[in-house]
Amino acid sequence: MKEDNESLVVDFILLGLTDDKWIQIPLFVLFLLIYIITLVGNIGIITLIRISPNLQNPMYFLVSNLSFVDVCYSSNIMPTLLANFILGKTVISVPECVIQLFVFVCMAGLEVLVLVSMAYDRYIAICNPLRYTAIMTKKTSIYLVTVAYLIAVSNATLHTISTFQLSFCGSNVITHFYCDLLPLLKLSCSDTSLNELFVLLSSTSFLVVSLIIILISYAFIVSTILKIRSSDGRQKAFSTCSSHISCVTLFYGSFIFIYFKPSSSSASGHDSVASLFYTVVIPMFNPIIYSLRNQDVKNALRKWGDRCFSFK
Repeated sequence: MKEDNESLVVDFILLGLTDDKWIQIPLFVLFLLIYIITLVGNIGIITLIRISPNLQNPMYFLVSNLSFVDVCYSSNIMPTLLANFILGKTVISVPECVIQLFVFVCMAGLEVLVLVSMAYDRYIAICNPLRYTAIMTKKTSIYLVTVAYLIAVSNATLHTISTFQLSFCGSNVITHFYCDLLPLLKLSCSDTSLNELFVLLSSTSFLVVSLIIILISYAFIVSTILKIRSSDGRQKAFSTCSSHISCVTLFYGSFIFIYFKPSSSSASGHDSVASLFYTVVIPMFNPIIYSLRNQDVKNALRKWGDRCFSFK
């Protein structure tokens, strides 16, 4: 960061979600419980997929990567949020803020790209079932995930470098519960117009373009399913997509609310509540969605449970 007449910021203060001391402890208990459920649920999904022979296919390989992203997502944000409830305000150093911003942007981009890969997988499975095993090989799945990681890391690196090349020489109070792009840009005493444009372009390319790809995939999927004469066949085909559709709706809805509303309507309280959805709530719900709405996962859980009880 460049030198200025004013003193440079050496750390930031995160205000968190509330100043009300009476509800901070109950919120700490609530969010600690959410964090535990998130870790247990996602790590459980990853473990179940690794040990279950009937889940050894590209779809569940992508699901396990989605769970890994959610673990990283939540673990990047939740410790800071929990500390905020205990301390009231959390001081975070500039290097710690850099790491948190990088991981957040990286995991956000990665989640988008994994959801797109899952849409492609469902498109091939339903629209080209006879060629599914030939197209969606293990090599193809690894290739899709590797490309997703490379794109996400590159995007996060560019955002992080461009943000922390700015001067922060005024207020160091972030009206948020973690180091996010837009709250940081508001604190800078440099011209942030190019950074804001970069955020808009990046958000558009990741969210809008990927959402269009997903919608086009599902347009073909729905068209194919409607041609199935058997009602049982149509229901089975729809059921293989329902979990993915639920995850897409939750994730994209909260992100679009934050990054594509007019800046004049921005309210930090509303931003924080919306941010809770994609940083705290969604990582908890994704494994629940895939456990309750996916028959293969439920069958694997049942077999695993029967095996555990049979040893007693």
